[in-house]
Amino acid sequence: MISYRDRVRPEWIDYNGHLSEPFYVLVFGLATTNLMDVTGIDEIYRKETGCSLYTVEAHVRYLREVGPDAELLVTTSVISVGAKKVRLCHEMSVADTLVATEELLALHVAHSRTTPFPEHVAVRLRKLVAPAPDYAGRAIS
Repeated sequence: MISYRDRVRPEWIDYNGHLSEPFYVLVFGLATTNLMDVTGIDEIYRKETGCSLYTVEAHVRYLREVGPDAELLVTTSVISVGAKKVRLCHEMSVADTLVATEELLALHVAHSRTTPFPEHVAVRLRKLVAPAPDYAGRAIS
């Protein structure tokens, strides 16, 4: 599991005085970029290979309101790794309270086509595999 930290900025607060919906997703996106950096899919890799991760599906759960200036901690777990895809879960907390989760499926892509992970990246991703949390795989009902 890896972590990403951020702080709620004033421009992220909506008309209700809480973190606005799109900024949860922004922070989760930054946590995905952090995972990419940790596993070798960093800026240099992207420039040299033309490869990156593309999110193709995401499920966000908004569990608690988040106020101005809150300190955010996002922990990221890799749930599964395939030849060309990775499934992850992000959990956002404020203090010790879980406030949101995101499950996503991302594909390894080069020039708009899926392509296998290079072995060194696949190994790093596999080292982060953890059991799926209980909410993973749920659908909206």
